[in-house]
Amino acid sequence: MLPLAKNALSRLQVRSIQQVVARHGHQKRTPDFHDKYGNAILAAGGLFCISAWTYTATQIGIEWNLSPVGRVTPKEWRDQ
Repeated sequence: MLPLAKNALSRLQVRSIQQVVARHGHQKRTPDFHDKYGNAILAAGGLFCISAWTYTATQIGIEWNLSPVGRVTPKEWRDQ
């Protein structure tokens, strides 16, 4: 493509993009589903995730490698 034609085509594309953006900027945008319910769904999902992990961690009986202090007693020395 000739450089002059290529330059003209790119300027037309940029100008049309700018016109589309300008048109969308003047329109009143109505809130969609994500605007209405997005934060509530995010909070509910987070709460569900935390509660599911809390239930799992407390009810399935995992041994959490707690400190053995007070549970382990040393063996008696045997003198020979």
